[in-house]
Amino acid sequence: MVSSSSVTEWVLGQDQPELSLTRLAAQLDAGSTGGALTTRETSLLAAAGNHRPAPRQLIRTVRAAIKQGEDPLGDTFSIIRPGKTRRDSGAVYTPAAMVTPMIDWALDRDPTRFVDPGCGSGRFLLAAARSQGSAQLIGIDLDPLATLMTRAGLAVLKVADAQVKNTDFTTLRIPAHAGVTAYVGNPPYVRHHNLSPATKAWAQRTAAKLGLTISGLAGLHAYFFLAVAAKAKANDIGCFVTSAEWMDVNYGAIVRRLLLDHLGGEAIHVLEPESMPFENTATTAAISCFSVRSRPDSVHFRPVAAISDLPPLQGAGEPVLRDRLSEISRWSTFVRTRNATPEGYIELGELCRVHRGTVTGSNRTWVTTELDADLPPSVLTPTVTRAKELFAAGVELSTAAGLRRVVDLPVDLDELSSDDRRRVDDFLKRAKRLGVHNGYIASHRAAWWSVGLRRPAPILATYMARRPPAFVRNLASARHINIAHGLYPRQDIPTEALDKLADSLRRSISLAQGRTYAGGLTKFEPKEMERLHVPTLETLMAT
Repeated sequence: MVSSSSVTEWVLGQDQPELSLTRLAAQLDAGSTGGALTTRETSLLAAAGNHRPAPRQLIRTVRAAIKQGEDPLGDTFSIIRPGKTRRDSGAVYTPAAMVTPMIDWALDRDPTRFVDPGCGSGRFLLAAARSQGSAQLIGIDLDPLATLMTRAGLAVLKVADAQVKNTDFTTLRIPAHAGVTAYVGNPPYVRHHNLSPATKAWAQRTAAKLGLTISGLAGLHAYFFLAVAAKAKANDIGCFVTSAEWMDVNYGAIVRRLLLDHLGGEAIHVLEPESMPFENTATTAAISCFSVRSRPDSVHFRPVAAISDLPPLQGAGEPVLRDRLSEISRWSTFVRTRNATPEGYIELGELCRVHRGTVTGSNRTWVTTELDADLPPSVLTPTVTRAKELFAAGVELSTAAGLRRVVDLPVDLDELSSDDRRRVDDFLKRAKRLGVHNGYIASHRAAWWSVGLRRPAPILATYMARRPPAFVRNLASARHINIAHGLYPRQDIPTEALDKLADSLRRSISLAQGRTYAGGLTKFEPKEMERLHVPTLETLMAT
């Protein structure tokens, strides 16, 4: 857009681009709208006050662009702040082609208040203001530059009834409201290890009040669903766009349960990563529509190939009974269409079982090198322990040289010779001093010291990467841990046919056939890999 590019060009030409963008927001009267400024906003405005003001013509251009539905401030922010910095804080802004149908869905329910819990530059609130000028607007964001950009946009549109809060949505008290409140937005995707202990403690307390539990691995986007469930009243509505990974992963159970029991999930629209729903991020996105405290009999699921196919959200998708959803832990299956098997092909699962490798429970303890002199060679098993080893192998893993070893002990240690037993006992004493035997995996094994590696698989496959899986013939008879899958034939398959099977998989499998998570990683679960199409055994054995 001409308006965004001219703003970006001017801002980038200044000494401190973020302060110059703040100065521009101030010139758009950011300080006059949205209620009292916080100390952080005031400090940022003061720091920007000494910077060169934007030219009057640029101000006029920005005002006109905002009125026409553009976001020159947010577009510029997304360029001047490094992508990694924004992604780490969850500041990945939503394209207008997604904002509009989400706001339209909410408007069909006649809300009298809109709340955007992670407002960024205010795209959702400004879209609501343009379409429904009388609704009250509340925008919340932890970033003072974001809230100042939102204030600037609201000032340009002359929104009278608006509040902008530079604070944490999860702990903010939302004032009571007689009408319908629409919670609409893009909750920030922040991984659990970047969340403070206080934030995690809030999530545990809030979930407990609702009779639920929340995993410590849940990200901030899951907390926002939880916060709405705690703050909203019956008949309030919501429409959130997030990464779709909560539909399948264990820590997403809190979101699935909330949509079934507290938030009243109505529909989930899933955008494939090829549509690039978030700029420069190949992530499967899910738009969740819900009506608080309702319990519809079904939730509608709809796969969406391109953003242009998204509208309308209302009434779209295939219904899945609520009772069925409550019984399963992976919801993406309802938006993953299984293409008809081509003639001459079958599903891989008809030829092979796919098993993820063994979980050691403590790689630091059980993974070592061939040169470990403290243990007998007989218990050091050559094992693929890193996905890059399979990518580097290419077509075949022909030797175990260079692979690390897994300490694979028998359940009955009396099988060992007396000398070997002495060396193993010394090793296990050291492991117990480190508390390895109390780990979750170790404590649930038949014998805590026995990792129990699977037998060698004739084909090994990576299953999570930013590239298609590697399918490698395992000529070295190496074992594998849980960084790889093993393909185990259901019947005897000649060597030449196994070679052809691996080759067919390498040539035909793409990232689109897996599930893409935030950050661009694509994953193939064992059952998903078994659904891949491969030539029949007769075809593989033909000359």
